[in-house]
Amino acid sequence: MNLIEQLEGNTLLADGAMGTMLHSRGISFEKCFDELNLTNPGAVAAIHREYIEAGAQLILANTFGANRFKLSQHGLDQKIIEINQAGVKLARRVATDSSKDVLIAGDIGPLGVRIAPFGRVKPEQARRAFAEQIEVLCESGADLIVIETMSDLYEIQEAIKAAKIVCSLPLIASVTFTRDDRTLLGDDPMKVARTLNESGADVIGVNCSGGPAQLLRILKQMHQIVPNEKFWVKPNAGWPEQVGGRIMYPADPDYFGDYALSFREAGASIVGGCCGTTPQHIAAMRKALDTAPQINPSHITMLPAEEISEAAQEQPTQFAQKLADGKFVISVEMDPPRGLSTHKVIAGASLLTEAGADIINVADSPMARMRMSAWAVCDVVQRRVNIETMLHFPTRGRNLLRVQGDLLAAHALGIRNVFVIMGDPTAVGDYPEAMDNYDLVPSGLIKLIKQGFNEGVDHSGTSIGQPTNFFVGAALNFCAPEPEQEIKNLRRKIRAGADFFLTQPIYRPEDGSGFLSAYEKKHGKLGKPVLVGILPLVSLKHANFLNHEVPGISIPDKIIQRMEGAGEHAAEEGVRIAVELIEQIKPWAHGVYIMPQFNRFDLIAEIIDKVKEQR
Repeated sequence: MNLIEQLEGNTLLADGAMGTMLHSRGISFEKCFDELNLTNPGAVAAIHREYIEAGAQLILANTFGANRFKLSQHGLDQKIIEINQAGVKLARRVATDSSKDVLIAGDIGPLGVRIAPFGRVKPEQARRAFAEQIEVLCESGADLIVIETMSDLYEIQEAIKAAKIVCSLPLIASVTFTRDDRTLLGDDPMKVARTLNESGADVIGVNCSGGPAQLLRILKQMHQIVPNEKFWVKPNAGWPEQVGGRIMYPADPDYFGDYALSFREAGASIVGGCCGTTPQHIAAMRKALDTAPQINPSHITMLPAEEISEAAQEQPTQFAQKLADGKFVISVEMDPPRGLSTHKVIAGASLLTEAGADIINVADSPMARMRMSAWAVCDVVQRRVNIETMLHFPTRGRNLLRVQGDLLAAHALGIRNVFVIMGDPTAVGDYPEAMDNYDLVPSGLIKLIKQGFNEGVDHSGTSIGQPTNFFVGAALNFCAPEPEQEIKNLRRKIRAGADFFLTQPIYRPEDGSGFLSAYEKKHGKLGKPVLVGILPLVSLKHANFLNHEVPGISIPDKIIQRMEGAGEHAAEEGVRIAVELIEQIKPWAHGVYIMPQFNRFDLIAEIIDKVKEQR
């Protein structure tokens, strides 16, 4: 009986993590786990045996990374056939010795390279690499093929195409999601399920990601879109944490046992575990499945489409989650282009992302100059570069109708982080005669978003169908000429519902700590995350201009002297000054808001590198 026949009316139990178990035996994550099929087959066989004894009916061969691209990183690309053959035969031998009816899956993971259009590897190259590995796994005696832990729909579709070309075995295609219930490229569970189904997968899967709670939520969304298909679910044992130099997972075996039943009731045909799970987790799932009656699939209660959509939107943004987790966040500002081309924006955002920026802030008509719409740039960056963005949203020049329409448009594009500001007066820009009116001040717009849109109603109280999920920031000036008035403005923004604050650039750490101390004496601790503005200096002329001509910026004499003394190396000195400032504000700030000058994204990447080194 093959896999598909076994799944009719049954829920199969798959194994748990291989990498976690190998690492627990002292094998470094730097080691090529797939090579162990040849160099330490005993360790691999022992893990297979433990999972079978725990009750697994399906085990994955140790071939997850045995493709040409990943093996070449270890100088093993000439051993593709040997490693994959050994992986299947090793699993088969253990299953045979157990005298139990166990299915053997040839395991296929990501290639470890970016596929076009987001990388340099062409689709046909990816397809050949997948086909090369899958063909060996089929010829070695695998019962089925599992393509798992994929985050790119372009890549998994090439893997499915390759499998269809070189073999006729049953095929499971499984995707992993980030904390916001989307793939790394921003695809939601409904789109993933539809794409995998249309691509010809026999079983649609979700694995890795977070813990069981998240994957149950995602499974329900997938099942709603293709209710007649079969599903595979293998969650991590929760989100990993580093404790004493070790990676720990919080979800215990009993918790997994409870969720095994929930997965089955939600339509899963195959359940198991991914990172952090052990034979104990699988044994608990086996016990739960054996002691509870099988649910008739026709009795499954599905969420209405509206509830599914809302459930997906209720998740916090990655930026919000990082702040909540206490991470020191690095945001970088970028200006929209003056014309149609977004190539430079994409190149700059890619560089910053690779350097380790957490979020890209997209300014809206800075200095009141005509530029591409900021929310269009946010959309392009999120789709093309795969980094979350923050939309600068000025109230100036927008009436109530346009404010609300633009907010809905931004939300529809997947933009959730919004920075509310007044905006620069048109008198300073390219079109001084342009309309400069506004219906809302920043605190009013914050209130409209947090107490209106996020509650599901517009400014007039009319329903907008479903609530938005905006995470809203506001401006803060540590060096305001009237500190008391700035504190009053800050209080208004907090009462309106501001979630976080971005500040004007500072060059003296004491300006920030002093302002926050003054606020605390009057009103208690601020209680909201503050990202401090950092504007790297690139030359003495630049420093003098900011110091003498830009309101709200004051640069100490000692910094001016350092820039003067640096001569032709002033830009490098500016980097050092910025890094020093960041280190000095870390005790009281929640992150930084870096503003590149003259599109010197290379300097910002250098600053990020140095800050991360010092972490």
